[in-house]
Amino acid sequence: VEPVLSKGNNCLDAAKACNLNDTCKRFRSAYITPCTSSTSNEICNKRKCHKALRLFFDKVPPKHSYGMLFCSCRDVACTERRRQTIVPVCSYEDREKPNCLNLQESCKKNYICRSRLADFFTNCQPESRSVSSCLKENYADCLLAYSGLIGTVMTPNYIDSNSLSVAPWCDCSNSGNDIDECLKFLNFFQDNTCLKNAIQAFGNGTDVNVWQPIVPVQTTTATTTTASRLKNTGSETTNNEIPTHNDSPACANLQVRE
Repeated sequence: VEPVLSKGNNCLDAAKACNLNDTCKRFRSAYITPCTSSTSNEICNKRKCHKALRLFFDKVPPKHSYGMLFCSCRDVACTERRRQTIVPVCSYEDREKPNCLNLQESCKKNYICRSRLADFFTNCQPESRSVSSCLKENYADCLLAYSGLIGTVMTPNYIDSNSLSVAPWCDCSNSGNDIDECLKFLNFFQDNTCLKNAIQAFGNGTDVNVWQPIVPVQTTTATTTTASRLKNTGSETTNNEIPTHNDSPACANLQVRE
């Protein structure tokens, strides 16, 4: 049973709470300026916008940054404010949507983007047999990995005001023989039950800092117990590599260097 949500605009409340916190207010103001300022040809400086967004999510406590990004909503006004958190006209949208696999290749050429995308695929890997729908049974790690993508070329955002579906600014047109691989990559964002459950858990006030699974998940390569075990550097599957399950996304060969 979901907790009873307030009838107000939770995303507006989160923005107000940010303004009352010195750190959140300072770093939010620092990204609003480059993400809304236009040059003579009416195009913002996306590079400066992305850099300021990365600082915001790296420096601001999750209580405030997540509060704005994952707030629960019941109406369009709230969901639209949530979608506008990262100033999508500058940070997210572009004149044309690139092919998702081409966007992935661009991401892999940049260390920050490559490592954070690998973190996302590792920490938000869905698992239908788990209690949380996450292979690693840890919502906090998934939300951290997702927010880490914001400010890179892979910056994701909510695709509409009607659901928790998210996606980078890309599609699978002109994929040719790679259409299945492209769709698998895109669906890891759009139809990711682990990520959606993590967002819902935070928005509904569920404690996402510590998640203890009720029943361990048996996988084909290892036994998943708690998030703390998976963080053990001596375990078979570490945070430094993408899981190599058959249903892993297209960039399963990405490596993360600490």
